[in-house]
Amino acid sequence: MIVVHHLNDSRSQRVLWLLEELALPYQIKRYQRDANTRLAPPELKAVHPLGKSPVLVDDGQTVFESGAIVDYLIRHHGDGRLQPSMGWPEYETYQQWLHYAEGSAMLPLMLKLYVSRLGEAGAPLAPRIDSEIANHLGFVNQSLEGAEWLVGDHLTGADIQMSFVGEAARGLRAQYPNIDAWVRRFQARPAYQRAIERGGPYALAN
Repeated sequence: MIVVHHLNDSRSQRVLWLLEELALPYQIKRYQRDANTRLAPPELKAVHPLGKSPVLVDDGQTVFESGAIVDYLIRHHGDGRLQPSMGWPEYETYQQWLHYAEGSAMLPLMLKLYVSRLGEAGAPLAPRIDSEIANHLGFVNQSLEGAEWLVGDHLTGADIQMSFVGEAARGLRAQYPNIDAWVRRFQARPAYQRAIERGGPYALAN
């Protein structure tokens, strides 16, 4: 049985969505953020030394990092679904999106969140952070021009991995209509809705 160590309002929500898209049976072990610090509870360190979520356990195999989990589930349980065939040009594009989500796109969004907590002390960094956010969101928005999904004509693991970027940018999406339409499109999927029902309240589901 697949077990997802799931933290509320976190990247693990997209893992639940992927499992629902693949119609795989799974169990959820729930963890709650500290109400004041918003940090994960120390119990997660018993699952993995980093104390982060998501962590997936599948038949004794422990997988951390959401991009690696998306890749693992699709390769081991996807039966050819949700990714282009290896050797096709689209496969390389797909792989780039899997790595880009956390390797580049999320960094300025996270910096904006953390630096905003510094108040005036963080003000000198704001223009550079805002510039990087505009650069990355502009790129994603352009990539979605005339397309429903990031790779090809159908949903893939690239959309699932990138979904947290679109959701984390919810306050900015009005400036990026292609991103906004894409987020609304995937949030309307039945599998996404089932994942929300199973995962519990999710502040980014809007």
